[in-house]
Amino acid sequence: MTETTRRTLVVSAGGAGLAAVLTACASYGSPTSEANAAPQNEEPSSDAPKKKSAKKPKALADTSDIPSGGGRVFEGQKVVVTQPVEGEFKAFTAVCTHSGCTVASVSNGAINCPCHGSKFKIEDGSVANGPASDPLEEKEIEVDGGKIRLI
Repeated sequence: MTETTRRTLVVSAGGAGLAAVLTACASYGSPTSEANAAPQNEEPSSDAPKKKSAKKPKALADTSDIPSGGGRVFEGQKVVVTQPVEGEFKAFTAVCTHSGCTVASVSNGAINCPCHGSKFKIEDGSVANGPASDPLEEKEIEVDGGKIRLI
């Protein structure tokens, strides 16, 4: 006669319970039949919820805020936007390439750094007057509906 100990009973019951749980987990979320499964290469139906299009970034400025032949510095965003000729807008980093100061103004066709007197051209951010030797990095903008947005 075989003696069944309490340990043997717990281990046997535990193993059976574990097998039941694993079987249940393996089938969770799976179709119960091939008839319920969606074909793998099928396009989503027109009833499927549509993804929202990407929201446009907040406008930095209105085009009317940027004077023709001049520009404006946006300190919070560390960007300067210029309008070298009527209707053409450019954007550059507002961080001077000489010593990292933020440029302060745009006047007489130049972006001006107050720290050491560097000046950059509003057309392309190139150096107009040192001590800076590298141009300002151009930033990508979108002009749409009278609004200027950083991309």
